[in-house]
Amino acid sequence: MSTHAKRERLLLADLLETTGPEAPTLCEGWTTRDLAAHVVVRERRPDAAGGMLVKQLAARLERVMAEFTAKPYEELIQLIRTGPPRFSPFSLKQVDELSNIVEFYVHTEDVRRAQPDWTPRELDPVFQDALWSRLERSARLMGRGTPTGLVLRRPDGQTAVAHRGTPVVTVTGEPSELVLFAYGRQGAAKIALEGEEDAIAKLRGTKQLGI
Repeated sequence: MSTHAKRERLLLADLLETTGPEAPTLCEGWTTRDLAAHVVVRERRPDAAGGMLVKQLAARLERVMAEFTAKPYEELIQLIRTGPPRFSPFSLKQVDELSNIVEFYVHTEDVRRAQPDWTPRELDPVFQDALWSRLERSARLMGRGTPTGLVLRRPDGQTAVAHRGTPVVTVTGEPSELVLFAYGRQGAAKIALEGEEDAIAKLRGTKQLGI
């Protein structure tokens, strides 16, 4: 049975192929070529991928990213589509689903929602629940630097506290939209904000959401 991560992987690969290498994305400064290189490096070059989180490895990551960005675009897409090599932890189904469901969903929407003619897609309830499960676990990490208290709320009333503090802003939306919001795509997420006007303005303008 195909996993959610596998489905989003193939969808992302198809989307990158359709849009071409120079299309915009929601990742500031990145074209689709840059995003494709990022996905491949993350899975295939763990020696460099650590630079996404560790400053001391940032220069190495930059060099490796440049190498992969220079590869033929079709090759990058094929590497995404076929997945990581066998020696990679990501090749294990359980690890892939745990680590990549949000990664591939967010990057798929990074491409989709940067295009002028994008439309929302309907996601099945099981997938929404899977995204919510991941978001509950990572909410405090994603929201640790926000300038206000932050609560994420599903339409059914389930909540996750992303940051304790006052004043509090409550963000309501489907898990898929809350994931985009929490991962720094505030302007593209279809959500509703409740709270003091000044606090909402601060939250909308912050660049401290996400990793």
